[in-house]
Amino acid sequence: MLQRDSLQSWDTRVVRSFVAREGRMTPAHRQILQDLWPSFGLSLQPTKLDLEQIFGRKAPCTLEIGFGDGRSLLRMAREFPQHDFIGIEVYRTGIAKLLTGIREHGLTNIRIFCSDAIEVLNNCIPDASLQQVLLFFPDPWPKARHHKRRIVQPEFVELIRSKLAMQGCFHMATDWENYAEHMLSVMQQQQGWINEAGTEQFSVRPETRSLTKFEHRGNLLGHGTWDLIFRKSSNI
Repeated sequence: MLQRDSLQSWDTRVVRSFVAREGRMTPAHRQILQDLWPSFGLSLQPTKLDLEQIFGRKAPCTLEIGFGDGRSLLRMAREFPQHDFIGIEVYRTGIAKLLTGIREHGLTNIRIFCSDAIEVLNNCIPDASLQQVLLFFPDPWPKARHHKRRIVQPEFVELIRSKLAMQGCFHMATDWENYAEHMLSVMQQQQGWINEAGTEQFSVRPETRSLTKFEHRGNLLGHGTWDLIFRKSSNI
């Protein structure tokens, strides 16, 4: 059975930005994990990945952090077969759903980590190797005492910038206005970034970002969604 992996052995003293929730694992989910994880799964390692070797080619690479049920990744991988994609998720039912889509559409340009994104970025992703990093609807940790758990913090932003190629894109989205304001404030204070929408502005959702079922439901109820798109402008 697929287990979440960690170079830190999931030390409970580490402040994490997520809760490892688990949905119902059906027999079909377990079977597809058993069948396809060896081909599409990646494990944490103390050395950087050779992306060209992993995908068997040299191509622009996008990393999605917390891909949920994988709809966004599947759509991008199908629409941009000339690009490669890495997804990070600790929700094993979501990984099984993504693997189901990979098999259904015969995709070869996706690889998956079942790990903490910070550990993946620190240990496995080469510097200046990514064209895009996507962070859609991360846990907002709305209570003030939990804000330290929000993944978008200055140290995280600097880590992302180090992994992006020049002019690479960091695209975030949230349906919590307070978190959107927090993200914008953090990003505007960091050097080496350009806000595509302009200073202190949010971006219009690009068509390349799929609507989630929860976002669609929220839109019908009049709830807002905020996108932020920043490009790496320098190595500093």
